[in-house]
Amino acid sequence: MDQTEEQKKLSRREFVKKGVRASIIIGLGAVAVPFIKEMAMGRMVWQLDPSKCTHCGRCATSCIQSPSAVKCFHAYDMCGYCDLCGGYFRPDTKELSTAAETMLCPTAAIKRKFVEEPFFEYEIDKDLCIGCAICVEGCGAFGNGSLQIQVDHDLCDNCNQCAVAQDCPADAFELVPSSDPYLILGVENKNTKNS
Repeated sequence: MDQTEEQKKLSRREFVKKGVRASIIIGLGAVAVPFIKEMAMGRMVWQLDPSKCTHCGRCATSCIQSPSAVKCFHAYDMCGYCDLCGGYFRPDTKELSTAAETMLCPTAAIKRKFVEEPFFEYEIDKDLCIGCAICVEGCGAFGNGSLQIQVDHDLCDNCNQCAVAQDCPADAFELVPSSDPYLILGVENKNTKNS
């Protein structure tokens, strides 16, 4: 083999090496750019604006999670700890008991606990809550609106195209900064997750 043929082989080998290196750098750049952009802009997460919510019940059925990642949150700062809670009891209830036939929630996700006469505390069992918003509607109609629907970010996959947001008739879903992910009405500190 003469020297020019030897140089051609080396140059081809060098060309392939450089091409592989360039491909790796371009690939890493393509992967890194979204992360750098996300860090620069701040991570955004899906959340429901309770002031726009119509309590249609689609959060329970449209989410890819089963049960839904949309849950009822209780803003304790707003709660009156009512004996007759509009979010807990059916409107036609004659007896204030914890019997299933008196409860508004179809999955018994709201737990009623006696505090002192005439006050009761209501807690949401997020494992049972399906995000149907029946209790939220009842609380808003007969109470002070301390029960509100929110996306639970411990459960949400934060899909790029949120199925619930696409199906929401009130356009109540929006992207919010992950540093301030909860839009709870009537509460000063929106970062506090009430459950």
